[in-house]
Amino acid sequence: MRDDGVMRTRPSWLAEGADPDYRFSLANERTFLAWIRTALSLLAGAVAVVQLVPEFRLSGARVLLGAILAAAGLLLSVLAYPRWSANERAMRRAAPLPYSPVLLVVTGAIALVGAVVLVLVVFTRW
Repeated sequence: MRDDGVMRTRPSWLAEGADPDYRFSLANERTFLAWIRTALSLLAGAVAVVQLVPEFRLSGARVLLGAILAAAGLLLSVLAYPRWSANERAMRRAAPLPYSPVLLVVTGAIALVGAVVLVLVVFTRW
């Protein structure tokens, strides 16, 4: 416990290896924040689709689109910290940065939303 009465804990892996160049750590943190911003954007898009987009002739289409966007935002927000910490650990150990399939999953989710929107706009509006 610190003098101000606030307990500050650090992950144990921060004691591993050597501190990386601070520029790389800050770049990793900016990437983490970009993932969080993207997750927030996906969640905001989900709310906007469900609340603001006019109903399509296909019942439940707005909810489906909103659910896909919300799920992608939730997934991204949950996986942002583990990705950040894995990169930090790799840098501390001077190891290669780990591969993450999350980028492919988010790309697939956004492509799915785009395909659904295209079908809904082209085939169900008229």
